Amino acid sequence: MPASGRKPDFLTATPFAHRGLHGQGVSENGMAAFDAAIAGGFGIECDVRPSRDGIAFVFHDANLLRLAERPEYVASLDAANLDNIALPDGGMIPRLSTLLARCGNEVPLLVEIKANGRHVANLCDEIARDLDRANTAQIAIMSFNPYAVRWFARHRPHVTKGLVVTQHGRDRLRGGIERTLALWLSKPDFVACDICDLPSRFAIHARRRGLPVLTWTVRNKEERVRAALHADQIIFEGPRD
Repeated sequence: MPASGRKPDFLTATPFAHRGLHGQGVSENGMAAFDAAIAGGFGIECDVRPSRDGIAFVFHDANLLRLAERPEYVASLDAANLDNIALPDGGMIPRLSTLLARCGNEVPLLVEIKANGRHVANLCDEIARDLDRANTAQIAIMSFNPYAVRWFARHRPHVTKGLVVTQHGRDRLRGGIERTLALWLSKPDFVACDICDLPSRFAIHARRRGLPVLTWTVRNKEERVRAALHADQIIFEGPRD
C-alpha cells in the first residue's frame, strides 16, 4: 500500500498533459499550454525550479537557453527577473503559485520537483508553502530525487507524493538497486515510470504493493496500448484528442 495508506482517485481518473498541451506555437510549461489542457479536460504535469531568492517557478531546463535564448540559469536569477522573461509564445515564465490559482480544486496537477542532491529543504519548503496557500485538493508532487519525496513524507504527509524512475543511462543491475533504494527512502504514494521501460518488474512490484503506476512520456498509439497494459494512467504529449 502507499505509505500514506491513500490511493487518490485523481491520479488515475484522467490523462495528464506533459508540460501542458504545447506545440504549434504554444510553449511548454506556459500558461497557454496549461489553459489548453484545462479546456481539453486533462490533468496537468509541470516542472518546478527555484529562483535565486527561493521562489518556485514552472520551468523544465536548468538554464534559459533553449526556451528563452539566454545563457543564465534559472537558479541564478531573482524572481523579479524571471517574471519578465518571455517564452517563445510570448507568455511569461509562470510562478507555481499562479498555476495553482488557475487549477483551483478542479484540475488534477502533478508538480515535478527538479532538484539534485540532498539539500532540497529550501525548495520543498517553498513549494509546500505555495500548496498551503492554494489549498488545492487534486495535487501531487513527484521527483526523481528521493530526498525531495521524503521531505514531503516527513513535513507534509497529507500531500500525495510520487517517485519518478527511469532505466535510461543505467545498466540493469545498478538501475534496479538504485530504484529499490529510492523506493525505500522516499516511501511514495505512487510511481511514475518511463514508458520506454515498460513492462518492468519494478512496475509490476509497485502495482502489487498497491502503488498506482503512471507512465511518461506517451507520444503515440503503440505507447498508449503498452501503457494501458502496464500502467494505471499516462502522462502524454501529442495530438489534442
